[in-house]
Amino acid sequence: MDIALPLGYQEKDFIQACVMRERWAQKLLYEEHYSKMMGVCLRYANNSDDALDILHEGFIKVFKNIHKYQPGTSLVAWIRTIMVNTAIDYYRKAIRRRTEDIDTAFDVSSGDPDAVSQCTEQEILAAVQDLSPAYRAVFNLYVIEGFSHREISERLNITESTSRSNLVKARTKLQEQVRKLFLR
Repeated sequence: MDIALPLGYQEKDFIQACVMRERWAQKLLYEEHYSKMMGVCLRYANNSDDALDILHEGFIKVFKNIHKYQPGTSLVAWIRTIMVNTAIDYYRKAIRRRTEDIDTAFDVSSGDPDAVSQCTEQEILAAVQDLSPAYRAVFNLYVIEGFSHREISERLNITESTSRSNLVKARTKLQEQVRKLFLR
């Protein structure tokens, strides 16, 4: 943890201060992890306003459940898990999932493996945010978070084949968007 604590404090003291709802501790925790967690939320959200909603809702859950955190484990990973789960909950509330037939999915390969390296971070983020919520959630969980299709299907209450189909379609749409950037 990179938070500077007053002399003599240890992580467990800091966490205890958060449990006791000490404003200074909550403020430090929020400020220290804001930018990393905003990045996580932006990948799941339609836009920055939705990402901010997810972030704030996530931090509310962090502060409510900080007593469950085990000092000595990775606080960043614990908070990140809460943010991802909050984004999934937000997604569930925002849209009814549509399952699509796996037979309509197809694999597309790009002839330009270096195309993404020529895009700015903002262009890549905008392309991901432009995906439908279903495609974006599966793409983030599989590609960024490293979940298996089985884990994704359990978290989103969809079938594994729908997860695979949504991933293929998300990649296809992202490839199309990257191609459009090069045609400008």
